[in-house]
Amino acid sequence: MLLKGALPLVCVVFAVSFAVNAVGPDADQLVQQVRSTEQAFARSMQERDFEAFVSFLSAEAVFFSGESVLRGEEQVAQAWKPYFEAPEAPFSWAPATVEVLDSGELALSSGAVRDPGGQCIGMFTSIWRLESEGQWKIVFDKGSRDCPEE
Repeated sequence: MLLKGALPLVCVVFAVSFAVNAVGPDADQLVQQVRSTEQAFARSMQERDFEAFVSFLSAEAVFFSGESVLRGEEQVAQAWKPYFEAPEAPFSWAPATVEVLDSGELALSSGAVRDPGGQCIGMFTSIWRLESEGQWKIVFDKGSRDCPEE
């Protein structure tokens, strides 16, 4: 009798588990999506592709720039445009840490910022949001002058 009542519960648990896994990528896949997105964002600087850089910005992006705060895609883009004018990138970055919320909708990436010679000149922390078009867009970015011991 206990087995008879437990069978429907087992079927429901299995069906829900299957549905959750079928809905979207698992945590490792989400982390890799965000890591790849951050790497492509950084590549836009190295390739001097300002339009590509802007394509990663959320309309609501907030970038901390020294003592000021840049709000919105247009303000961030205009402040960052001078970094794209020289033939060589003034700095580079790469994610060392990437974490994604269990909801799969918000992520953090962070890592070192390096000068053209490869020396660490700071750290960045970015928050990414999975937006309605299914693309990861940066919503917050903050750098610091601290470098980890290497």
